[in-house]
Amino acid sequence: RRILVTGGTGLVGKAIEKVVADGEGRPDEEWIFVSSRDADLTSAAETKALFEQHKPTHVIHLAAMVGGLFKNIRYNLDFWRRNIHINDNVLHSAYETGVQKVVSCLSTCIFPDKTTYPIDETMIHNGPPHSSNFGYSYAKRMIDIQNRGYFEQHGCRFTAVIPTNVFGPHDNFNIEDGHVLPGLIHKVYLAKQNGSALTVWGTGKPRRQFIYSLDLARLFLWVLREYDEVEPIILSVGEEDEVSIREAAEAIVEAMDFRGELLFDTTKADGQFKKTASNAKLRRYLPGFQFTPFRQAVKETCAWFSTNYANARK
Repeated sequence: RRILVTGGTGLVGKAIEKVVADGEGRPDEEWIFVSSRDADLTSAAETKALFEQHKPTHVIHLAAMVGGLFKNIRYNLDFWRRNIHINDNVLHSAYETGVQKVVSCLSTCIFPDKTTYPIDETMIHNGPPHSSNFGYSYAKRMIDIQNRGYFEQHGCRFTAVIPTNVFGPHDNFNIEDGHVLPGLIHKVYLAKQNGSALTVWGTGKPRRQFIYSLDLARLFLWVLREYDEVEPIILSVGEEDEVSIREAAEAIVEAMDFRGELLFDTTKADGQFKKTASNAKLRRYLPGFQFTPFRQAVKETCAWFSTNYANARK
């Protein structure tokens, strides 16, 4: 098996690389991690050339234009166009070069904004996504449509996973454009350096299910090797493990031993209040899977960021 991982230097790609290197890889697997430096996946020609060069039998497709709430609000069209091009090029090159299986990465932000909770895999297309990131959300939803099309028309085994909020080492810790947890970690680091208060954007009330990148990586390997459905699968901690942004901030404060004041800037947008996802389907397949406890995962991520501050994306 030759496994090509697009977006291989990002948060999830680095986690898969580590998990494979730490003993989860198999002797019959050759892993190839590529990034935007190796090919511009918005170009059909460059994508095709990449596939012809590496001749993968399997693909984990992680590459995407991504960003947090505030970046999405500003660039919805860019998120739509770039991601649509990337996904179409990767899936079509995979089909044209005879790839046996593709596992793409979706996101829980693709789910309908007006919905009942918990959300499950059957509800993806039941209404428009939240208006704040409609470009990214619709582009990601279209992967599910394409997977269905490639299966029905060509018999391809293309599937997708839907992780909840991923965090861990090698994340983008940019305060303006990053996701909530890495942004908060960076903020606490700076507040501690400067002896200032920590200001969290929004009320701190929205709730999220956070999944540690190394747990997600282990689940990706299972999906690649064992999961045979074309229908997507949600990869998440349980509903009972949802935490508020305030609780997440407090976990980071504790992990980094921050002694200053914690403030909430309620003039800033909260985004969606919750997007609670059901992991019942995952649990049917893997009832015994052990997730890293949230506070332990936060501790490890904070330690990585502090150690690698100079080189971390920020």
